[in-house]
Amino acid sequence: MKYTEEISNKLNELLVKNYDAEKGYLNAAENVGSPTLKIFFKRRATERSEFAKNLRTEILRYGQIPEDSGSFKGAMHRNWMSLKSLFSSNDEEAILQEAIRGEKASLEEYDEILKDKTLPPTIDSMLFKQRNEIQAAINLEKVHEELVS
Repeated sequence: MKYTEEISNKLNELLVKNYDAEKGYLNAAENVGSPTLKIFFKRRATERSEFAKNLRTEILRYGQIPEDSGSFKGAMHRNWMSLKSLFSSNDEEAILQEAIRGEKASLEEYDEILKDKTLPPTIDSMLFKQRNEIQAAINLEKVHEELVS
């Protein structure tokens, strides 16, 4: 399989989304009172940081230049999450719902890229693993959401 500029662009899009997710989870950890949820969100942030590191490594391996920060849209989403938590009667539940929404969007991005059958096997394997970890996080977030509500 051939690594192309198109694949590089797709990986860079995922890289930016992982930067955004990491920052979003750190923001969520700061906006909840529950020690359990703080730990949960910090673990998700660490996971997304690791995803970003792996994506950067793959992009560099193929001689391309990785993005180095998150997106404007991601910053706006984090600001909205902070604002929503201030005005919500049950802010932890609202933050969890936003986290689930964000993870579902990430899952769709991974699914879309994984449809590309020209991905090199190492990249395909890495993305599939990350995708499955995102799905597992969604499942955990839903359990936490039920416990909070």
